[in-house]
Amino acid sequence: MKKSLLALALGGLGIGITEFSMMGMLPDVAQSLQVSIPEAGYLITAYALGVVIGAPLLVVVMNRFSPLKTLIILMGLFTLFNGLSVVAPDYGLLLVSRFISGLPHGAFFGVGSVIASRLADPGKEAQAVATMFSGLTVANLFGVPLGTYIGHHFSWRYTFLLIVIVGILTMLALKLWMPKMKAAPKNNPWKDFGIFRNVNVWFMVLLFSVAPGALFAWISYIAPLMTEVSGVADKYLPYIMVLAGLGMFVGNLIGGKLTDAFSSTKVVVAVLVVQILCMLVIYGLSDNVWVSLVMTFLTGVTTFALVPSLTLLLLNSVKSDAEMLVASLGPACFNIANALGAFLGGVPINQGYGYTSPALVGAVMAALGIVISLCYIRRSKKQPAVAAKEILEDAVGQLS
Repeated sequence: MKKSLLALALGGLGIGITEFSMMGMLPDVAQSLQVSIPEAGYLITAYALGVVIGAPLLVVVMNRFSPLKTLIILMGLFTLFNGLSVVAPDYGLLLVSRFISGLPHGAFFGVGSVIASRLADPGKEAQAVATMFSGLTVANLFGVPLGTYIGHHFSWRYTFLLIVIVGILTMLALKLWMPKMKAAPKNNPWKDFGIFRNVNVWFMVLLFSVAPGALFAWISYIAPLMTEVSGVADKYLPYIMVLAGLGMFVGNLIGGKLTDAFSSTKVVVAVLVVQILCMLVIYGLSDNVWVSLVMTFLTGVTTFALVPSLTLLLLNSVKSDAEMLVASLGPACFNIANALGAFLGGVPINQGYGYTSPALVGAVMAALGIVISLCYIRRSKKQPAVAAKEILEDAVGQLS
């Protein structure tokens, strides 16, 4: 692996720990700050909203900087804002720090994905982009369980300290290993927002904002689901997160192979159907600990099998010179789904329907994703898609 790509993957590791560790630490954070678990769930929503707002704005505002400088600044902001979470004295300030720490997330992945394709050997652009995103899967497999363990047995503040350390290491790695590149021509960056005149963009925004919401409606409350319904002891929660992370890792691999073999739209619809079934099983059978453990793995597989096909759909749907802005829409809208899933999943809990009820919310969000996908398929038959490879090639030309 090239060291430059490793630096990008390290950034993905830190971002993944930040985004997903809160799910496993939710009861500990709620108890520490003396708020309800659904209120603590809004900390997940706040981070996701920060990603949504920060992704397009920071990509456009920082257009005049070189890619390397942009990445270092973004990771510096990420590290600083997560540092505020370490010292936040109460729920309100932690909510604010979670929001602002999400701002650089989508922009880092948007810029990083284009740079990864630029650094790749000819014909291996997609593998390079996948290498950067491998940091997220490693985070779910190792980083998140470690963060959950630290948060439960010591303090959730130490988990954020771990994230700060990873952020500092990422900045050093970027400085040492990332080659210097020229900034893009300094045209009016606000013209990039013209991509939103394309109807296909809005289909992708809707699909990315709804379909992955099933994941977050479920996993946002996985800790109380496992402890209060399935009867798993608190001390085993880190291992539950390992199991979910392993499922996500496997699902990412399976999703890539399926997307190579079949059309991405068909894969999205098929995976969402399976996801609905998983959610219904979780709702009905989570009181059986063994079923619950199996479904933790299988739901992780199903939810992350969506990622490659959704990403390819995004790249295929829009042809534009605003490559970094287009690339940033994926993580931005993915976190709209994060915010919606965490928020809507908490609503039935607040109404007294129990910790299995978010699974029904997830099933509904997956069903809506199927409806949006079918509408897009119908539209795409009338309008040929643009090849993802062309977008990556144009991005390379912009950075050259």
